[in-house]
Amino acid sequence: MKHDLKQIFNSFHAEGSFSSAVTCGSGHIHDTYRIINAEKEKDDYILQRINNNVFKNIPELQQNIERVTRHIQFKLSQIPGSDIKRESLTLIRANDGKSWIRDENNNFWRLFIYITDHRSYDIVDSPSKASEGGRAIGRFQAMLADLPGEPLHETIPYFHHIGKRLETFVNSVRSDRAGRAAGVSEEIDFVMKRADEMKVIIRLGSEGKIPLRITHNDTKFNNILFDNYDRALCVIDLDTVMPGYVHYDFGDAIRTAANIASEDETDLSKIKMDIGLYRAFSQGYLSAVRDTLNDVEKEYLPFAPKLITYIMAVRFLTDYLDGDIYYKIHHPGHNIDRARAQLKLVKSMEEQYDEMQKIIKRLV
Repeated sequence: MKHDLKQIFNSFHAEGSFSSAVTCGSGHIHDTYRIINAEKEKDDYILQRINNNVFKNIPELQQNIERVTRHIQFKLSQIPGSDIKRESLTLIRANDGKSWIRDENNNFWRLFIYITDHRSYDIVDSPSKASEGGRAIGRFQAMLADLPGEPLHETIPYFHHIGKRLETFVNSVRSDRAGRAAGVSEEIDFVMKRADEMKVIIRLGSEGKIPLRITHNDTKFNNILFDNYDRALCVIDLDTVMPGYVHYDFGDAIRTAANIASEDETDLSKIKMDIGLYRAFSQGYLSAVRDTLNDVEKEYLPFAPKLITYIMAVRFLTDYLDGDIYYKIHHPGHNIDRARAQLKLVKSMEEQYDEMQKIIKRLV
């Protein structure tokens, strides 16, 4: 379906006027466009159609983003030299005062200021980038540690809850609705052999040994924007910011920052966690958030990348078994390619786990 992007843009209280729109981004979930401003001295904008099949309550989702961006901008305002427009996402209000609109076809839309002169990376090629990314994620968590008010809404219930993810996975294996289970028995066995081990973080949480904090929950490395000098600017894609454990953010960032191959690499021999990038990211991360975390949180940081990589493998494999109904795929078998890549990365982390633990012990 073609959307009248100019009409949608004009529903927001933005400065300047619509010139043109180009698609941008590589996300799996939303449709994203850059709106080029006809007035060159004014900001460009990012217009997104929010996927309300994935996010069931758009007002709650947007309320979370409003609270988080407002708090980060307040924190930045206390730091001399901060560039708030570039170091935080800025939501633009709709003409009715809300931070979103719903069009006549029941599509939900939102508008952000476009952050100029930025770059992002799917693959990290240097320790300095990894360290800067770690600092950005740690800073994000530290800034939100004192967010006032009620807990944020849970935009996707049980998003990183491995117990629930495994329940869904087992049901998908049993129902085998797309008739694919027999062809992935090796991957299913890999998942099931590690199922109990992977529940350690939720056990620690239920025992009160680690606290629920405000976490991003989708810290793949390309959700960190850098400036032209490769200094981290800000963390984007705030849809899943909600209560969680810090391990979710640390783990997902390592999953993408320290993997020397792409998320859907089909040549499994290319997939490996680079321990040097892991070390650099950890150093940057702890430099920003060390004083916020308790000792148990720090102790289990090395486990976090294994957990989140495993969760992503389970999610991709579940979607493959279900017939590719959640993630956008770009070719047949895309989800099983993704799942196999993640499982190979888990194995690489397992082989280097002793060193991962030693690195964190030295840094804390």
